[in-house]
Amino acid sequence: MNYLIVLSASVAVLLSIALFPLLSTNYFWNLRGPPSFSSSSSSSPSVADLFVTNGFIYTSDSSLPVADSMAIRAGRVLRVGNHSSLQMVRVELRGMNNKDEFIRKVKDAVRNLKHGSWLLGGGWNNDLWGGEFPMASWIDDITPHNPVWLSRMDGHMGLANSMALKIAAITNNTGDPEGGGIVRTTDGEPTGLLIDSAMKLVLSCIPEVSIDGRREALVRASNHALTKGVTTIVDFGRYFPGTSAEHPWEDFSEVYRWADISGQMKIRVCLFFPMSTWSRLQGLIHEKGRKLSKWLYLGGVKAFADGSLGSNSALFYEPYVDDPQNFGLQVTDMESLFNMTVESDKSGLQVAIHAIGDRANDLILDMYKSVVAKNGMRDRRFRIEHAQHLAPGTVGRFGEEGVVASMQPDQLLGDADSAIRKLGAERAQRGSYLFRSLLASNLSFGSDWPVVEINPLSSIKTAMKRIPPGWENAWIPSECISLSDALNAYTISAARACFLDEEVGSLSPGKFADFVVLSTESWDELMAEGSAYVKATYVGGVQAYP
Repeated sequence: MNYLIVLSASVAVLLSIALFPLLSTNYFWNLRGPPSFSSSSSSSPSVADLFVTNGFIYTSDSSLPVADSMAIRAGRVLRVGNHSSLQMVRVELRGMNNKDEFIRKVKDAVRNLKHGSWLLGGGWNNDLWGGEFPMASWIDDITPHNPVWLSRMDGHMGLANSMALKIAAITNNTGDPEGGGIVRTTDGEPTGLLIDSAMKLVLSCIPEVSIDGRREALVRASNHALTKGVTTIVDFGRYFPGTSAEHPWEDFSEVYRWADISGQMKIRVCLFFPMSTWSRLQGLIHEKGRKLSKWLYLGGVKAFADGSLGSNSALFYEPYVDDPQNFGLQVTDMESLFNMTVESDKSGLQVAIHAIGDRANDLILDMYKSVVAKNGMRDRRFRIEHAQHLAPGTVGRFGEEGVVASMQPDQLLGDADSAIRKLGAERAQRGSYLFRSLLASNLSFGSDWPVVEINPLSSIKTAMKRIPPGWENAWIPSECISLSDALNAYTISAARACFLDEEVGSLSPGKFADFVVLSTESWDELMAEGSAYVKATYVGGVQAYP
């Protein structure tokens, strides 16, 4: 017998997830009026456009956690109850697991490029081939006529070939910029690797992608997201240490507004902007409001406290085991960060700050506490993006101080071996990816695409199982969480983390009817295996994929 499972809309960073074993006409009807059924809504019957029934519906709504039918009208949930990176134009280096494969992929990509054109790529992870960092010398012979920039999968390090270094005027006399580093040989020569804010030296030389190119990338990225069941995202923009704070604003005006006005939007987007531009965002919200349309929302501002583990630039109390003189990087001056956070918060903007290392997380929690003391109490939902490695005693502060731990489970898959090698087994074991510990606080999940693939179903399985590639058992099994907890972190908690919980995040009356169809046969099967794939995605009650 066919069985239907529906799960609530989620945020990946806002995602939408629902589960169906089969696309069957037994489950969907276009109606002039829904059949009568008991519901969480006490309102009088209304005309529905679509009616879903005969299944198990997990709503992420605590007032009615489980139902078997759902009526949809004008793109929103009418009733639920019981009937009885812009990154798509880059050369993909994700998954390269040895030096030769890395070089071959670059060689294939450069073959058809005109002399002088930039080759841009991303997604490489040196941990997959034992930890050795790539060097310009790996690819100089095969890229003699083209400057090359290949960003690491975490976005905090990149590799430039010698031609790119020459264009950027990076030599052994070039000093390290504040908040970044130029990796050098023992002779002081740049190897081609640039860390955090040092990346601006090359990035500022790369020609901008055309407006048409970025618009095409949005459409392609949206289509890709829909294949993964993603219907809403939080976009923190093309900004990170070393890049222009104007980029997210250019994308807002030239890409997102164009797509919204021209009817090209396919997924809902909540936009964050660089914290240094907080007054500009405040003025825009004052003029236009936070909700620009049913597709486009203005979120808040973002800043960075440190780098990443894989690039040895996440900020820790203790040094890296494989680099004993290195504690990581504090990429933003704390006095400046505090002042900008105070002003952003005072103006009513939501604040999100990237922090990965244990010291960086404590610095930001301390700063948030000081901001609250200065500006007074209100519902502000401060966020820490990643919160990957925490010192003893830090977990409880997220709940006590009302700070959202915005985490990305699939990053664990690539970080487990790396964390043990860089931090030591004991440090890594006691404070890494503390999903279960943070549940009682303010835990939300997302993907951090394109650092890792946009795939909420994979992330949900990772949060449940915590088994990295090549491992037989879970890494820190005490931090595994249940299917329901993982779904809630991806749905209602993620929506609440960006003030969108009145629009999405649960299949509740009045919210958008965003859901997906999955390939599982039962709820029990999904709980046991954590495996399924997306068969169809609905946005506003309308099938958007396939």
